[in-house]
Amino acid sequence: MNERTITLHKLLLWIGRSAPQSQAGIFRFDRSKPRRFTGDLQQVTFEDLAGADEAKARLQEVVDFLRSPAKYHKLGARIPRGVLLVGPPGTGKTLLARAAAGEAGVPFFSISASEFIEMFIGVGDSRVRDLFEQAKATAPGIIFIDELDAVVRRRDAGLGAVNNEREQILNQLLIEMDGFGERHELIILAATNRPDMLDPALLRPGRFDRRVTVGLPDRKDRQGILQIHTRQLRLASDVNLGLLARTTTGLSGADLANLCNEAALTAARERHEMVQMVDFEEALDRTILGANRVILLNDLERRAAAYHEAGHALVAWLTPFADPVHKVTIIPHGRALAVIEQVPSGNAYNYSRSYLLARLAVLLGGRAAEEIALDDITTGAENDLVEATVLARSMIVRWGMGSLGLMALRNEETQPLLREQPSPRRDYSEETAARIDRDIQRILQDRYQAVIKLLTDAREHLDQLVQILLHD
Repeated sequence: MNERTITLHKLLLWIGRSAPQSQAGIFRFDRSKPRRFTGDLQQVTFEDLAGADEAKARLQEVVDFLRSPAKYHKLGARIPRGVLLVGPPGTGKTLLARAAAGEAGVPFFSISASEFIEMFIGVGDSRVRDLFEQAKATAPGIIFIDELDAVVRRRDAGLGAVNNEREQILNQLLIEMDGFGERHELIILAATNRPDMLDPALLRPGRFDRRVTVGLPDRKDRQGILQIHTRQLRLASDVNLGLLARTTTGLSGADLANLCNEAALTAARERHEMVQMVDFEEALDRTILGANRVILLNDLERRAAAYHEAGHALVAWLTPFADPVHKVTIIPHGRALAVIEQVPSGNAYNYSRSYLLARLAVLLGGRAAEEIALDDITTGAENDLVEATVLARSMIVRWGMGSLGLMALRNEETQPLLREQPSPRRDYSEETAARIDRDIQRILQDRYQAVIKLLTDAREHLDQLVQILLHD
């Protein structure tokens, strides 16, 4: 036997010995692979989260139980088996769940619901069983399932073919939750931004017993979030986090984290020694409005854009109840040729009719300024008119602010799983629909005429503002 034959023989022998182990690794796709966070890794606690005080308070009982379960067992209390975190994307649901585990000092198993899905039927429910087996072996602990609606959707929707794999996963999850003993020390946290899509069997008492709402941060919470995400930044003395908190209404915690990072990148690109307020302003413009665009506009287009934005701004300044104007520019951003930013004076959770009418006036101010100053109109008011029409319709149909009185109507009915495809049905007659159309036209026309008069009386201020915009 020559040397070449001996080498080939050794290679075949090695492949034969390795094959069983390789096959075992390949075909163990039924095993769940959650990301596990323990004390060996950097833990997150409630101190690392700004805002969400109500959500943290609701989870504090869960933390206390995981710290000292004997206290609750002694009294015969039954701790919730599952807690559902509901809120828009980017509000920190995952971070909040991980912070609860960090506060309790217990293992944290994190997995996305979509990871249960596999091309082979029956793998999903096997992964659910394996996940619970791993968690029970290290109890007390927390299982966190992100994007729960990706798998366990309602079964009675009656739309399309039945997905047997999803149903098996849902059934297995229900079985595992029902299998908890009276003295269980394992709690399931799940996150979703579509609770309406979940199966009712999952939400009944004894399974997901509690629902914790994680909403968008208010001004105070936004300032706290900005303070956390700017800890590692070298900030200049002119950076005003309170002002940034006021100008970032509607942004989530993830948006604010991205804003701070964008400001640091902007400062590095501009070769600033420290992150300045101007860097945050530019980063905010890029985040909300889009990046600056260098496009060539002729004098007529620039003048039309200037009068359009000046009309918005002047109406906002002169109209009571309107949000204050923060910035006006005719520098193109994103898809817009010009932009106006308004900053709410506070956190509003309920809007008055006076405020809504003021909002309509501001939206129509751009078109009115064009008609007054240019004796012509442009297509630049398209988005304004669409938003104004939607707002006027809501005032009449949903909020009882039109001639229909106190009736609240639905103008369309959506399917439970396909909300982007509304059905043509509605719960009112053609005569009522015609009344709604007349009300919308009347309220928009009344507001438009009031704005025309307002800008005509303030024509001198309108022209002055346009000159400033054109020469800025």
